[in-house]
Amino acid sequence: MNANPVQKATSGMNDAILQVDHLSMKFGGLVAIGDLSFAAKRGEITALIGPNGAGKTTVFNCITGFYKPSEGMITLNRNDGSTFLLERLPNHEIPARAKVARTFQNIRLFSGMTLLENLLVAQHNKLMKASGYTVLGLFGFSGYRKASAESVELAKHWLEKADLVDRADDPAGDLPYGAQRRLEIARAMCTGPELLCLDEPAAGLNPKESAALNELLIDIKNTSGASILLIEHDMSVVMQISDHVVVLEYGRKISDGSPQSVRTDPRVIAAYLGVDDEEVEAVLTEVGDEDVIEQLDTGPDAAHGPGTSSSYLAGPVTDTVGHSSGERVTVAKGASKAAQVDARSLAAANKAASLAAVPSAKAKPAPKAASKAATGTAAKSTASAKPAAKAGEISNRLAAPRGGKADNLTRIKGIGTVNEKKLNDHGIFHFDQIGAWKKADVEAAEAYLAFDGRIAREEWVKQARLLGQDKDTEFSRRVDAGKVATSHASAKTAKAASGKTASKTAAKPVAGKRGGGK
Repeated sequence: MNANPVQKATSGMNDAILQVDHLSMKFGGLVAIGDLSFAAKRGEITALIGPNGAGKTTVFNCITGFYKPSEGMITLNRNDGSTFLLERLPNHEIPARAKVARTFQNIRLFSGMTLLENLLVAQHNKLMKASGYTVLGLFGFSGYRKASAESVELAKHWLEKADLVDRADDPAGDLPYGAQRRLEIARAMCTGPELLCLDEPAAGLNPKESAALNELLIDIKNTSGASILLIEHDMSVVMQISDHVVVLEYGRKISDGSPQSVRTDPRVIAAYLGVDDEEVEAVLTEVGDEDVIEQLDTGPDAAHGPGTSSSYLAGPVTDTVGHSSGERVTVAKGASKAAQVDARSLAAANKAASLAAVPSAKAKPAPKAASKAATGTAAKSTASAKPAAKAGEISNRLAAPRGGKADNLTRIKGIGTVNEKKLNDHGIFHFDQIGAWKKADVEAAEAYLAFDGRIAREEWVKQARLLGQDKDTEFSRRVDAGKVATSHASAKTAKAASGKTASKTAAKPVAGKRGGGK
């Protein structure tokens, strides 16, 4: 491979301004980043998120030259068509030649200087060049005067963008925290970056300050031509302004896509909540996030998972994680919640496949029908006839709901509209069917729904027995009150409708009865 860090791109230049390929960062025998690949598109805001210790700042340090990665390639594509391999550039050339600027978790302003002076310091390269790297500026040479005037105008421009121009002559240390954050971003923009890297810019901001920050970042994206890569824990900021989100856990990518797809990814939810996949839905039910629960019913979306590079398929590189400060934290085997989600999904799929492969048991001969039919007894409806159950199938399936009307199975906590449709498609329509399930039926249902112990844990059978006896549960009352999404009309709506019908019927006099007319 060409050792020159600067290469000319072809006319069909990559749409990605930053391409990270198989990045790994090791501190001795410890791995902070393992085989990370993602792309940040030109003109977009890309967010890098994840729990504390996921390795986000280490990725930033590799991109901006503070660390040289152990493995991998970081490619920066500039607007003029030139391409830089950042891992090969000296760290001082990354902002100067590749046009990459960054801010830090801790604000690093010159607190004793004015706001204007802080922004002029960011342009010292241009001013030094105009002075001939000597004292020519002291003699008022025209070239230096022009460069100085341009620098002041650029500083004023970004002070206006940051809504700080009225405090241009105040010391930077006198600004409130949120204004200091915006000043630091304005200073970075004075270097003319094509990629702006922001390390937790919303940390410590109140909602009003976060809104002002969002406005500034959107303006930078829309008007300056710079692309933004940010690390952020404030999900309100990430979801409002990001075009693309990459999620890390223990130095591995667990999700990569749009903010909406990442928000509903079970692996991301498990990693952030710090709970096992089996507990995720219970947690979400408690907080009332029914939309996400319905998404979870469909299972994880493999399209948003990590890439299948050779080192990833080989398994974890280490059971420890190194942080940028030199701190080393031991991570227990199986600590990754996202990996637990993948493992359980794979186990459920394998279990379903093995049950499907079991040969069907030989059907027992049906008992002969009674020779005498009871007088006046109507024949049973063929709609409720039970189809013959095969091995690995639910035993009490029906061909159709009794009486042509199915029960509202979403009144059982844990059965959303998606699972209700699956159960109906499999011949389960009524509470008494679920209430009569034996162990084999529960296992067959779990294999069909790709669950692992969830039916027993959520006590579907117990809930179904109560509802089959016309008794309510706390969850069913929420469904009936219209507080939980359901595919059926809520009991509250049905009662109101029946009340109107009853009142109309009562208003009509009945012929032939007292008061019905002469």
